[in-house]
Order: sequence, then C-alpha cells, then structure tokens
Amino acid sequence: MADPASYRPQTGEIPTTPGVYRFRDPHGRVIYVGKAKNLRSRLNSYFANPAGLLPKTHAMVHAASSVEWIVVGSELESLQLEYTWIKEFKPRFNVVFRDDKTYPYLAVTMGEKYPRVQVMRGERRKGTKYFGPYTAGAIRETMDTLLRVFPVRSCSAGVFKRAESSGRPCLLGYIDKCSAPCVGRVSPDEHRNLAEDFCSFMGGEAKRFISRLEKDMAAAVAELDYERAAGLRDDIIALRKVFERNAVVLAEDTDADVFALHDDELEASVQVFHVRGGRVRGQRGWVVEKVEDATTPELIEHLLQQVYGEDSEVQGRIPREVLVPEAPSNHAELTEWLGGLRGAKVDIRVPQRGDKAALMSTVRENAEQALKLHKTRRAGDITVRSVALQELQEALEIPVPLLRIECFDISHVQGTNVVASMVVVEDGLPKKADYRKFSITGAAAADDTAAMHDVLTRRFRHYLTDKAAQVPVISGEIVNPTRAGAKSNTEAPPSDPTMPAPKAKFAYPPNLVVVDGGQPQVNAAKRALAELGIDDVYVVGLAKRLEEVWLPDSDFPVILPRTSQGLYLLQRIRDEAHRFAITFHRQKRGKAMTVSVLDGVPGLGEAKRKALVAHFGSLKKIKAASVEELTSAKGIGPALAAAVVQHLGNTEDSAGAVPAINMTTGEILES
Repeated sequence: MADPASYRPQTGEIPTTPGVYRFRDPHGRVIYVGKAKNLRSRLNSYFANPAGLLPKTHAMVHAASSVEWIVVGSELESLQLEYTWIKEFKPRFNVVFRDDKTYPYLAVTMGEKYPRVQVMRGERRKGTKYFGPYTAGAIRETMDTLLRVFPVRSCSAGVFKRAESSGRPCLLGYIDKCSAPCVGRVSPDEHRNLAEDFCSFMGGEAKRFISRLEKDMAAAVAELDYERAAGLRDDIIALRKVFERNAVVLAEDTDADVFALHDDELEASVQVFHVRGGRVRGQRGWVVEKVEDATTPELIEHLLQQVYGEDSEVQGRIPREVLVPEAPSNHAELTEWLGGLRGAKVDIRVPQRGDKAALMSTVRENAEQALKLHKTRRAGDITVRSVALQELQEALEIPVPLLRIECFDISHVQGTNVVASMVVVEDGLPKKADYRKFSITGAAAADDTAAMHDVLTRRFRHYLTDKAAQVPVISGEIVNPTRAGAKSNTEAPPSDPTMPAPKAKFAYPPNLVVVDGGQPQVNAAKRALAELGIDDVYVVGLAKRLEEVWLPDSDFPVILPRTSQGLYLLQRIRDEAHRFAITFHRQKRGKAMTVSVLDGVPGLGEAKRKALVAHFGSLKKIKAASVEELTSAKGIGPALAAAVVQHLGNTEDSAGAVPAINMTTGEILES
C-alpha cells in the first residue's frame, strides 16, 4: 500500500475552481473519480489526516499512487465530465449500480431486420427495447395475449431460417399469432410497423389502439361483416385485459419515475416505478456496494446519472417528473443536465404528501425486500468463492491473495489451425472483457509445450511493453484545452486527459497462471516467465486425467480433495478456457475450409473474385485464360489480370505440374 504523503500535491498547486479529479493505482488504473466545487479544499481533505478517514476512503487513498485533476468552467461541466469518466474507467471505488436480474423482461429486438418479441433476463443489449419486469407467469400470458393483436415474430433464428428455406411457416404462423415474414406474408417494413405498434402499446399508448379497434369493429358491423367484427371484439378484450393489469396509481396525465432507496453499512438497494399515463408501466431494481463513503443525496445523484445517462434510450423518454426520497446533491445542475437530455424541462422533487408520497412508500418497501433477498442469495455465493480462493492459496502455498487468475488452453486438430485462449477470473468471477485469443503458427505449433511457451511469452511480453509504455502521472492541475483563458500552475502531462486513454490489453499481471495440462506444459510456462525475468507470478497446471495439480519442477502433483471448492474453481476456469479455445478454433477452421487459390491475389477482393469465377465458370478456365481474356470479366483491369496470371503461375509451379486437389481445402484445382 502506498503512503498518501508520497504523492500528495503541493497545496499551492491545486486550484480553487470547480473541477474533476482522478486517483490512479501503481498500474495506472483509475480507481476513483470525483468532482468538487473547490478542488483545493476537496483534495486536501484526503491528505490532511489519512488516519482519520472513513474505512473505504482510507483504503482508496492508500491503494492509489497518484492524483490528477482537470478544471472546468462550471459545476454542470464537472457533473458531465465526472459521469463520462466513471462510464469510461469504471473505477473500483466509485458507486456503480448493477441491475437486479432476478425478474424477466418482455423485449423487442428492434435492431434486427425482422424484430423479435421474446422474454429476456440478464444484461441489456443495444437496439433492444425492454418492458417490465414481470413475474414469470404474467410475462408469458401478456406476450401470448398481445401476439393475437400484434402478430410479431417470436421464433428463434434457427426456426426462422428453417421456415424461410422450406417456404412453410411454423405453427404460430398457421394460428395467426405470427405474421410469417419468413415466407413473405408481410414485407419487412410491414413487420417492423407491427413491432413498433407493439412497443407503443407497451409504452403506454393502449387507449389509441383500443379506440382504433372499436372504430374498426363498428365499421365491420355496419357492413354486416360480423365474422370480422367478432375477431376485432376479441382483440379489444385481449388488449383491455393487458391494459387493466396496470393499476391506476396517479392522475392520468402523470408521467413520472418514482425512486426509493434502502441501505445499510455495506450495500444499498434502489427501486424505481415507471409511471406513464398514471399507471405503473414497469419497475427496475439495482443493488450497489457502498465502496464509496457517499451520503444518500450523493447516491441519488450517481443513480440518476447512470440511469438516464446510459439507459434513456432503453426506457424511452425521460419523464416530466422524477420523484426521489431526498433531493440529490447538485440539484440545480442535475435538473439542467436531465432537461438537456430530454429536450424539455424536468422536475426533480421529493413528494411530501398525497398519492405520490404513498406510492413512494410502496417503492421503498420493494427496495427493502429486494435488499433482503439479495443478501440471502449472495451470502452463499461470496462464502463459496472466498473458501475456494483460500483453499487454493493454502494448498499451493502461495503467499499472496489470488485476486486475479489467468488460465491458458491450446486447441487444434492434428496440429492444424493451432490456437490458444486466455480467460481471466478476478475475485473468483469471470472477467470476460479481459479474455484473449491467440493464433499459433510456425515452429511454436509443433506441439502443445512449444505452443504454451509461445503463448505465455507473447502474453507477458505484451504486459512488459504496456507497463513500460505507461506515462508516469504527474500530480498537478490538468487544464481543459477547450476552455479559453484557463491557466495552469504546473506542467500538464504530455497526454490530453480529456481524450479517452488507449486501452492497455495486457497491462495487469495475474497472481496465478493456470495451464491446461501436466508437468511438461507447466514447465514450459514457467520457462517462458523466467526468460522474461518475471518471478512474481505463480504457475500451476491442471491435468485432465486424474484432475491433479502440477507445480513447476515437481515430480509429484498436488492432490486436492474431490469435494474441494478450490478444485471446483480450477475445473471451472479450465473448462471455460477450453470452451473459449474450441470456439476460436472452430471459427478459424471454418474459414480455412473456404480458402481459394485466388485469395492470395493482391487487389482481388471477394466481389471481384466471385465475378471472375462467374464469368469463366471454373478455376481451370481462369488459369488457362490470358491477360486480355481476364479483362473481359466485370471489374478486372489489365493490372489486376496480370496479377492473377502471375499468382496462378507461381501457385502451379510451387504445387507441381498437375496438382489435382488442394488437400487442405478439398478444392479441385485441375481436372
């Protein structure tokens, strides 16, 4: 841990203007982002008496090794820049609200050519509109009812492609719960209009659709078309059934988001009810670890920044009213910021009495129950992960906590298309953003040990390069170059801090490297680290046959009990690395199976290659054609034709006089 006095800036160097500051750790990672009306006053509070800081703030200033700041023109600018940096760097000591993924959502994939209605859980996807959440039973019933009126596609991609190729729709197409765009019953535009109507209805415009159907039903009755009128009547009943599920809680002209919070010393739970047209149209929940010593107004400020900064497109427009349990810090600036996002005035208020205060109480009760449920479910998970990491550390006699583990696996088929994978686990949980893939060629692809040595060498050479390339952070004022007239008391770092920092792919070393294999693979990995001068990373191997753990230069493996949580963790990491490597290997092998002799011609892209084959009909005729004959194909000029002739001539010379088949791809070269 660093001593805060070692990087404390001089008091006179810190400006007294509003600004945003960042603390960095010894690896250059941003671990905390904050803003202040007076930078000098705020930063001095961290260094004046570090022993008197609250525990989490004390841990932050001792984990950091440098601090930097940027001055801004107003508190609104500091609010915007703070949000941008938190979103970009995801600092570990900042509050980050994570969605409660317990409940399912009704989702419409508007980003696809043929939008699909489906039930979704988990992470939100770009281009998809979400409604809910609902209970599992209610969401199925709602979806089944609405597909009668809005027959949007709900099948998977595989079912859709099979129906498209066979020319016959699935069962839903026959019972009129799908408009069957797969067989051309409706055009893509007509199907998208159906999906937009579905979203509009779920977004609160139910009365418009019900009124339209009532007029159509009256017109059908007037024309004595009773069969159609009966169908419209049933559609109206179905829409009303869904519409009436949402109880009226406020006046019909009320559009508001109602937030409530319940917290303890370690975590906070937040719930929001989305009220549109006086009815509750959806609900969301977040649980956050209070790694930052934040007050309730500060938590609410961060919450509104995250919800409306990231998810305004998902949730639809920002409402006129945002109801919160306490006024957020920087209330005026936050109101102005939300108004700019909405394009109209936004009112952030604390309800004191009446229906809105009663609804706030209901939302608060939901937040309290959500926190209890979260703690009950999370307690077992945290305990198991902690036990697993502790068991591994003790069994392998590693003196440091296993905060980061990396696992490597090699995949190939009889020595062809050799690839490797690197998966990362931090605090016992996968960190997929740090997963990496490697292609292995040349002498390194000869066997698994050579491949493992090559991959570890490349991975840690990248680490050393990234580490050496990091610019030392200079504590001091960083001036925003966009502000006219701003002056600096100290020299600014050579890089522009207002621009996103380049991502260092391999900047952070693991505490433990796990390789898939036995003693040979482990020794190869350890040799690669030793050659690079790295001696603070521990290496083990997990052999598949008896699931024994091998250490470098050891004649006997470490045998973990079959019921050991540490062994289970190693197996999960190894299996994840194997899955990731297999996936990459299959992709690479699939591309190799479609390689053509024409692929290596300089300047000959896919479109021109297809035009050439279509014009001549076979590779044999292309090879027999002269430069003048090749130019008769669409898009082939004299220079490109000469390149084709030269390339095919070289290929024929190197392959022999009459090569019959390319044994790698199966392509017939000459008959």
